[in-house]
Amino acid sequence: MTQHEEWVFLNGHVVPAEEATVSVFDAGFTHAAGLFETLRAYRGRVMRLDDHVERLATSAATLGLQIPVDKDLIRRGVDDVLQVNNLSDARLRIVLTPGGVPRPGKEGETSAPPTLLITAGVVRAYPPELYKSGMRVCICPYKQNRLDPLAGHKTLAYLSRLMAMKEAADRRCNESLWFTTENRLAEGSVCNVFVVHEKTILTPPLDTPVLPGTVRKAVIELARENELALEEKPIDIETLLAAKEVFLTGSVLEIMPVTSIEKHQVGEGLPGETTQRLSTLYRELVARECGG
Repeated sequence: MTQHEEWVFLNGHVVPAEEATVSVFDAGFTHAAGLFETLRAYRGRVMRLDDHVERLATSAATLGLQIPVDKDLIRRGVDDVLQVNNLSDARLRIVLTPGGVPRPGKEGETSAPPTLLITAGVVRAYPPELYKSGMRVCICPYKQNRLDPLAGHKTLAYLSRLMAMKEAADRRCNESLWFTTENRLAEGSVCNVFVVHEKTILTPPLDTPVLPGTVRKAVIELARENELALEEKPIDIETLLAAKEVFLTGSVLEIMPVTSIEKHQVGEGLPGETTQRLSTLYRELVARECGG
């Protein structure tokens, strides 16, 4: 292969990023109709790849998107972009759309096949000091609606999340916690959320609705395997502010302690014992599943 700065996997082929193109009539571009996944690779192996692929398939079926999820093709694409970009520890992104959509006045036009794009780049890790001292987060000014058919799915209609993150940054916060229209804690803009209330770890149930995060799932498994009390139950603002610990989870984020919610200090203002223990257990899990 000739030398290029970056290669991507597009519709079954590895191509230079600067030469990769999709149709201007692609449903992902015209209607934000599509799904994406953000993944983390350690030592050349993606953490919980099967969970990510399964989530794609579930969302595609639930939302009625005409996207066949070819699991073997996705796995090959992931391996290819890591290899051709010479990456071991990486942040990957999978994008799936239904492809081109029929247009008015174009009766009989054959729709283009679905679009599959996989990219990989160097991990832009969060600053190490955040894991030591904890994040400051704010309450999102927007609401999550359980009647929204896109809620709980990772779709390309992501502008509201980006707006929330910008608003948080303007307030010198690192994340924004979303509540539902029923005033129940849901999730962060790009992560799931857990609180430690009294002696129990709490996280909002999936039907809140929240995204079924892969790290969220792993943390629940780890807590139960290590006999840490955990419940999936609704959380209101009073419970959140009374929590001894709060932490966020995500593929790139991993497990991030929260020590401040706007002007409110969480617990002692330092990462708590449960958060630190789960962080250690998660690192050990990554080492087991991705080599270490």
